[in-house]
Formats: sequence, C-alpha cells, structure tokens
Amino acid sequence: MAIVKPFQAVRPNKKYVQRIAALPYDVYNRDEARVVVGENPLSFLAIDRAETSFPEEYDIYGDWVYEKAGELLNHRLKEGYFVKDSQKGFYLYELTWRGRVQNGIVAVSAVDDYLNRTILKHENTREEKEADRIRHIEGCNAQTGPIFLAYRDQEDLNLLVKEIKNGEPDFDFTNEDEVRHRVFSVFDTEIIEKIEKGFEKVNKIYIADGHHRCASAAKVCLKRRAQDINYDENAEYNYFLSVLFPESELEILDYNRVIRDLNGLSEEEFLEKLKLNFDIEEKDAMYSPENKGEFGMYLKNKWYSLKFKHMDKVKDNLISGLDVSILQDYCFEPILGIENPRTNFNIDFSGGIRGLQELERRVHTDCKVAFSLKPTSMEELFGVAEAGLLMPPKSTWFEPKLRSGLFIHQL
Repeated sequence: MAIVKPFQAVRPNKKYVQRIAALPYDVYNRDEARVVVGENPLSFLAIDRAETSFPEEYDIYGDWVYEKAGELLNHRLKEGYFVKDSQKGFYLYELTWRGRVQNGIVAVSAVDDYLNRTILKHENTREEKEADRIRHIEGCNAQTGPIFLAYRDQEDLNLLVKEIKNGEPDFDFTNEDEVRHRVFSVFDTEIIEKIEKGFEKVNKIYIADGHHRCASAAKVCLKRRAQDINYDENAEYNYFLSVLFPESELEILDYNRVIRDLNGLSEEEFLEKLKLNFDIEEKDAMYSPENKGEFGMYLKNKWYSLKFKHMDKVKDNLISGLDVSILQDYCFEPILGIENPRTNFNIDFSGGIRGLQELERRVHTDCKVAFSLKPTSMEELFGVAEAGLLMPPKSTWFEPKLRSGLFIHQL
C-alpha cells in the first residue's frame, strides 16, 4: 500500500509561470546553466543552480550557494513571483510531446515507503550528488524538484484523471522544446480522498528519474527525525515531492554510448575483436536496433549492425541480459578497458532525444566510435527494481522532462 498525500504547494504566479518553469538542474553543466539564467533571470534554474549568481571562480559547492538559493526562493515568494496555496491539494500535471500525452498526479510521497521498499529504485546514487541536493533542501527548507515516479496502471486512478481534466487548467503553456504543460489543481475533498484510496491499492512504485533527489530527501528526513524532540509523524519532512505516472503513458528512449579512443587499437583491430562475440554487418544508413541483443555502431564514417552471438547465455538474467550490460561486458570492459562506466573518462552518453546525428557528430569531433541501443523497457525497469537489483548507469532516458519550479514543497 502506497502512502500518497495532498500538500500545500508553492506555485508560480500565473503571469510568470512560463518564464519560471525550468528543466531539471542536472540537465545542464555549469556554463550552460549560467547562459540560461543570464538570458532569463526568472528561470527556476537560478534557484536550483544558485552558483549562477556568483563569478566563475567561486566554488559551486560553497555554503554561499545554498544560502543564496534560499534567499532567492524567499525573495521571489515575498515579491509575488510565487504564491502558496491556502489549502492542501493534489495537482494533475499533463505533458504533451510529439502527440503523446502523459498525466502525472503531483503529491507528496512517504519517505518511509522509500525506506521500506514500497518505492523501489533501479540505480545507484553518488554520495557527492546526494550531498549537493541535501544542502539545497536545507538551504531552501523546501524540496524544489519533483521525483518522477511510475506505477502499474490502476483503473480507479485513470478514471479520476479523466474527471479532473474536465475542468479548467491553472496553467497551460508550451515551451521552446515544444512540450505543452497543463496543470489542474484538485482541492475537492471527495476527489482527494478517492486519490488517496486509489494509491492504497498500488503495491509498488518505481523511481523513473530522480534517484539522487529521493535519496537526499530521505536523508534530510532521518536527520530531522533525530533532531526533533517532539517528533510528529505528519511533519512535512516525512514526505517528498513527487509526480506519479501510470506505466502505460510512459516511454523510455534510447541512451546511447560514445567512446573517445579505442584503447590503442586500430579500427581494423577493434572490429576483429568485436567479431568474437558479435555478428557484424555494414549498413547503408544510420542504424537504430529494434531487437534485444542488437546494436548500431558508427565507426570511421560507416554504420554497422552488431548482433550478439550468445543471447541464450544471458537472456534469463535480469542484469546481464540488458543491452547496456551486454555492451559493457563483451565490448567496453574486455576490449576498451572501461571497467567502471560511471568514472571512466573514455565513455560518454547521449540521450536518444539528440538523435543518431549526434552520434555521428561526436565521432567526427572528439570520439572514435558510437553505439546506438534499443531502449530499456518499462518491464525491464520494474523487474530489476522488484528484484532489488541495480541497472548499469545511464540505462534509461525519459522524455519529456518534468519542469522544476511548478511545484515546491516547503518543509
């Protein structure tokens, strides 16, 4: 049974919502974030990445960065750029992109559900990234970036979503990336109760995106529990900001790989080593695989298809049978010497939103070879999470991205 609650959200003033709504903090590097905030100072990225307020020589993890984030949030709330709702409610967040619509229920989810594995993860987190978001939550005394959660379809909730969308949206705007965003508020007590009861029928919830934010919210919660002499189980820090989507509306895009050098091998030597475990066929055009165990490869101005020869050995293993694992275990580590793709400089990743053209561009500029992959499936993600296992890094890419700044959960 999942515990999902309404909350009093801080939301943008309607006049400024399109300027405030921003892509997640981790989509940008430091220079890119500085450009975005320079062009649009109202962008929520100014709060999510408050180092943009300081000269480049300043440490992006200095105490002043997190203090500045809190100052900016409080100032913009005081100046009317944000408004806090007068009552608790749920919100429906609809995103439309390339003809596909997905509807998420914005709520606060229980930290205890994360700790007891009602909410399941499929990726490892890195301590330094957790520390950054912990300090950001504490500096703002708020959670500012929603965790993207998925659940198996629940018919009662699907019907409620349709009912809610019969009303007028609070926000309706389309950003430069052609994603349409609509938000509906839900303050009717009867519908609120139905939503809560609907999630009581959901046994497991899965983190689609936001593992670091979720882990950070949990650590802030545990710290505050330990410090709170008069502990209240209903305290806001016991919950984290989330948007929950039914599985049927979500799509995982491919997450491709580019390699900077061939570990001292010539292109011909590299191809020969690949032939030990892959059937290789030259292609006349860009190649995106459609089947498990198959890959596209761009090398020396040519596209190839690679077909893994040993699927029978790995097909029943939740981790080894993933396409990202096959490439890692039979190409990247044994041939290219990439033991840890999280830390090895020789490997980089390209989200499917960028297309195969981006793989060609990288090979023509700073890389030697690129690989296109079939997207991980939702069923693979659920299976790995339910088994308590972890996917290799950069296994999933979700689009469209949730906007930060549309909902803020104060602690």
